[in-house]
Amino acid sequence: MPPNNVRPTAARFTSTAMPHPMIEYAALSRLCDPDLWHPHSVCRAAGSGIIADFFFAWPASRQRLYTHRHKKDASEETTMESKRVLGFPIGIGAVVLIVVSIALINLSQFIFAERPLSFEPFNVSYDHRALIIDGRRRMLISAGIHYPRATPEMWPDLIAKSKEGGADVIQSYAFWNGHEPVRGQYNFEGNYDIVKFVKLVGAKGLYFHFRIGPYVCAEWNFGGFPVWLRDIPGIEFRTDNAPFKEEMQRFVKKMVDLMKQEMLFSWQGGPIILLQIENEYGNIESSFGQRGKDYVKWAARMAVGLGAGVPWVMCRQTDAPENILFDSCVRFKFLGHYFGGTNFGRTSGGPFYTTSYDYDAPIDEYGLLRQPKWGHLKDLHAAIKLCEPSLVSVDNSPQYKRLGPKQEAHVYNGPEYLNSNQSRNEIACSAFLANIDERNTARVTFRGRAYTLPPWSVSILPDCENVAFNTAKVNAQISVKSIEPGLSRPLDSGRSEELLHQLRDSSISMDWKTVKEPVGAWSESNFTVHGILEHLNVTKDTSDYLWYITRLHVSDEDISFLEANEDRPTVVIDSMRDIVHIFINGKLAGSTFGRWVKVVQPVDLQLGDNELAILSGTVGLQNYGAFLEKDGAGFRGGIKLTGLKSGEIDLSASLWTYQVGLQGEFMKIYAPDLQESADWVDLSSNSISSTLTWYKTYFDAPDGIVPVALDFESMGKGQAWVNGHNIGRFWSLVAPKNGCQETCDYRGAYNENKCAKNCGKLTQKWYHVPRSWLKSSDNLLVIFEETGGNPLGISVNLHYTRTICGSVSESDYPPLHRWTRQSSIHGRTSISNTTPEMQLRCDDGHVISDIVFASYGTPLGSCQHFSTGQCHADSSLSVVSNTAGILAVDSRILVLEAV
Repeated sequence: MPPNNVRPTAARFTSTAMPHPMIEYAALSRLCDPDLWHPHSVCRAAGSGIIADFFFAWPASRQRLYTHRHKKDASEETTMESKRVLGFPIGIGAVVLIVVSIALINLSQFIFAERPLSFEPFNVSYDHRALIIDGRRRMLISAGIHYPRATPEMWPDLIAKSKEGGADVIQSYAFWNGHEPVRGQYNFEGNYDIVKFVKLVGAKGLYFHFRIGPYVCAEWNFGGFPVWLRDIPGIEFRTDNAPFKEEMQRFVKKMVDLMKQEMLFSWQGGPIILLQIENEYGNIESSFGQRGKDYVKWAARMAVGLGAGVPWVMCRQTDAPENILFDSCVRFKFLGHYFGGTNFGRTSGGPFYTTSYDYDAPIDEYGLLRQPKWGHLKDLHAAIKLCEPSLVSVDNSPQYKRLGPKQEAHVYNGPEYLNSNQSRNEIACSAFLANIDERNTARVTFRGRAYTLPPWSVSILPDCENVAFNTAKVNAQISVKSIEPGLSRPLDSGRSEELLHQLRDSSISMDWKTVKEPVGAWSESNFTVHGILEHLNVTKDTSDYLWYITRLHVSDEDISFLEANEDRPTVVIDSMRDIVHIFINGKLAGSTFGRWVKVVQPVDLQLGDNELAILSGTVGLQNYGAFLEKDGAGFRGGIKLTGLKSGEIDLSASLWTYQVGLQGEFMKIYAPDLQESADWVDLSSNSISSTLTWYKTYFDAPDGIVPVALDFESMGKGQAWVNGHNIGRFWSLVAPKNGCQETCDYRGAYNENKCAKNCGKLTQKWYHVPRSWLKSSDNLLVIFEETGGNPLGISVNLHYTRTICGSVSESDYPPLHRWTRQSSIHGRTSISNTTPEMQLRCDDGHVISDIVFASYGTPLGSCQHFSTGQCHADSSLSVVSNTAGILAVDSRILVLEAV
């Protein structure tokens, strides 16, 4: 046992069930007598014959985690680690529920070392049932992590959390426009260091699935294609077109050759076991007719001909060539977004995808575990892996058995799987019991045993007898995220009240400076031509912005006509995407956004010459669909001026001046070494909420490793840079007010509108600033604001898990780590100790500072909103908080809340 003054975070409650004489109570009201609650007494229900003794197991292997940071003495190291995880296995007849309060510790000096690859050369093939690795069929679980949507410093932790969550494989696309922004000029640095990413995957002992594409979709700008591709004469994307096939083959070969050069394929001792050519082409193939079918065959031949030495797959391609490729999305599934990440810079697709690509994934945008989703999936993965011996041994379809009107069993076992040395009792057997009834719980009988199946759920029986997992029963801990103002000084790791007082009373003051962006032409690089040019043909996507500038003449008669009719002239644009800001004589007349929408903007004109300046902006290029090379930006159709006495004026053939980008962009005033080239002035009340304005300030980074985000709720639309890094576009758009549900019921078939949340709120207000982009002090924040926001409302915030909760009951299933696979009988799985267990864990850099609620009995409510029920032991909180004792519990619920 640890010293009495040490409270655990790396503790696990284990239990031993033992017979106990039946205790009969005189009245039901004394069913759970608080006076009986002490380390060696029982709170029990009449008729119970089992109790559980609890003790803490201290994992010595983890006590050295913080040695390099905390060196005062060994007891401090033990304290720090022991307060990160809290675990409760519980005996039959009891439930534990915990909510934990979290404090922060500083791990800013903790360094993750890169290890060498973990593989010897091995062979990868496949048959009609599974991938085969070195002659052995495998059931592999793949997790998607898009490497450019995180920083290299985040990669090791993301990969480690994916592995801990049960992943065998990491998969990612190759992002062509990131790797070859200019034709023939390649980029494999920073977020695009694909070689480093693959090596990190291998160093963790995981496989890698490289989805080269090169079309990726992925809600990524232009679907991953570089914009220069559309300028190649005669090109047509993703069809039997010679210019496109030549460029596609050149890039795919470049990526395959790079992986070979770095010895990253399986036969070289690397982690790459699969490659993918094209992506979701079956969704648009019919648009190209026979040329589309010919293109699929060519892509397959081209890919296999590169000699990568591992299988190639296609996704959503029902006519993938036989004996060459197989359709990955039919033959196996993967978790496409195990980590979503962030669309840094101008990488988001569109139009109108947010900078956040969080995707509600098991690992959130900041690299934090999203609980209970991550834990529930971890248990699911573990349960499936327990079934692997029987799953991969099946050569035909599993045995199907109807268990009820909407209940069925799928059994992976049978006489065809036996050999002469095995009996039926020895062969690996797994079963999946499904209840497809969306509303009603079912009681079924399978192989002589009774099972309860919640609505719309599947129970997994790795041994065809004991339930290891049910999809509807979530036993993983609940983590409640907190967003608090960031501190520029160390945080105490004391009690939660002191911590939150520190956070709420601390804010980072910012002294702002500003400079105006010119309206219209700002340099000699502009040019003038008759007619309207397509946006991308001019900008080449080097900037979101393009100025269209022309001059209008208004006569005395026009002014008199307007005054007499009390009317205003109108600028009409037939069709536009994504956003336009219309200026008359340097003043904003109005803005419109949408995808190929008509613009009707009243304007105020003066006598004589007027300058009409239209700022066209893109918000992510189209990333999905056929004929992407034809999908442009800016204007389609004509532009005209209506409402004058002289009649409608067609401006489409007028003389227009074009200016690409912003002056601030061109001068790179967001870069630390160039920002002084602008004439910055102190921010005054008159310059707040003005359009086309640059702002800058400096701030100190909060100490520690907790993720950092900027709150941009007070801003309008624009882009932001921190120390020269573009953290993405921001836009304070409000989601529709309707469509959300107060209560969420996931049961039933998937519907994209099911369980929608945050109606009537900003689509995004928090913008991730990776820790590796920050210095300890004097971090430069530069913002370009298009529509008029207030930078004084911006704050620097910490994102972390403040509260964790959990519960365990006698009706819960035992932890999956108790299951064993007996290789002596060809992989048969079994379990002997079926005692349920619960474990709580803090994020890295946090410790459990307090247990704020505990109830052994019948507690009510949910995480952060618990209350005691009719049956409650008053000493629950004190006993749980005093971890040095042995807890004996039975029959009821123990609820704990800690911060």
